[in-house]
Amino acid sequence: MVEISRRTLMIGGAGLAGAAVLMTKPGDESGPRDPYFLGLQAALDEAGIASPTLVVDKARLDANIDTLISHLPSGMAYRIVAKSLPSLDLIAHIRQRSGSDRLMTFNQPMLTAFSKAMPDADQLLGKPLPVAAARNYFQSLAPEDAAAAANIQWLIDTPERLAQYRELARAAGLTLRINLELDVGLHRGGLEAGDTLKAMLETLRDSPELSFSGFMGYEPHLAALPEALGWRERARSGAWRRYGEALALAAEFLGAETVAGLVRNAAGSPTYRYYQSTEVANEISAGSCLVKPTHFDTPLLEPHLPASFIATPVIKSMPQTRLPGLEFAAEGQRAWDPNTSRTVFTYGGNWMADPVDPPGLSYNKTFGRSSNQEMLTGGHNLAIAPDEFVFFRPHQSEAVFLQFGDIAVFEDGRISQRWPVFAASA
Repeated sequence: MVEISRRTLMIGGAGLAGAAVLMTKPGDESGPRDPYFLGLQAALDEAGIASPTLVVDKARLDANIDTLISHLPSGMAYRIVAKSLPSLDLIAHIRQRSGSDRLMTFNQPMLTAFSKAMPDADQLLGKPLPVAAARNYFQSLAPEDAAAAANIQWLIDTPERLAQYRELARAAGLTLRINLELDVGLHRGGLEAGDTLKAMLETLRDSPELSFSGFMGYEPHLAALPEALGWRERARSGAWRRYGEALALAAEFLGAETVAGLVRNAAGSPTYRYYQSTEVANEISAGSCLVKPTHFDTPLLEPHLPASFIATPVIKSMPQTRLPGLEFAAEGQRAWDPNTSRTVFTYGGNWMADPVDPPGLSYNKTFGRSSNQEMLTGGHNLAIAPDEFVFFRPHQSEAVFLQFGDIAVFEDGRISQRWPVFAASA
């Protein structure tokens, strides 16, 4: 029998612990720049752009539009989500490419802007608005734009709000199209089949100033639920069951023929591919998947391509990373993590976005974030000079797109157009 001394065990244990630590030591992630981003950089240089800019790749955008349309089952309509694509020119292009005349809008300025620019578009509110906002909308319309108001579906979530909109319609001598918000599992408000929905359907049936246009049931929570133990599938079945119960109740009060002609809106970018028939919904809404920010890097959206990037010039490029007040620690930090070896400071920063080119760049947690000159660190192979561009992928589109002025449209190797964005509003 072989005896192992306590000292030998201690030495061996220490060696294993040291090996485990070394296995967690970061590797150098820096390297050559991606030719795609070098092409974007050349286009920005040629266009004379020298400040933080939101870039949309038109070819990738078109591919994403085509991908979405190709996944829709027969009879399924597509509604463009305006908050995720906050530019009239961008949405006009998507309308033309997709063939859709349906928009989902989210505030009174959007309603007014589309009523003027696209009066033929059918607008469904993506959230219930205070009745005062609806009143402001009607007051904002010029006489020549008034006809566009008939193309709006006002989203209603409670009996109280329905009564407010009925009074608005009566006072203004209008007929308002009403779409009812359903709670199909998100629990962010809305209606379920039951006495409240029954009473609201009766109000719609008996109020000549109100026209019932359909239902909206939003279920983005499905994509966030784990597939393990069937949780996601049960939630999906539950959402469709709740939607079906509301449809059955509407058919009881209004007749099956009326219900067959209603808008039955559902989904969003993370979930639109779940709808393989029109049994529950007859239209899906989506927007973000067409430009694909990082929050939409999901298995269901794998066929979609990242089509939007933040580009910003490098102001300073440092051969070594030095932290104020912690200069003594820099050498040890670089020895442990080679990705902290070199530094660039960019024009602006603190965006909801991740750096993607040059490779291996990351925010420095010790230095912190900056909206003026963002510090990014990289490995020994980081090679970027002042006035060259760092590229980021936004986490989302609806807020981030509004921070850079006109969108730069990248097409056929150059910046072909600039698309103005909406004014920032809730």
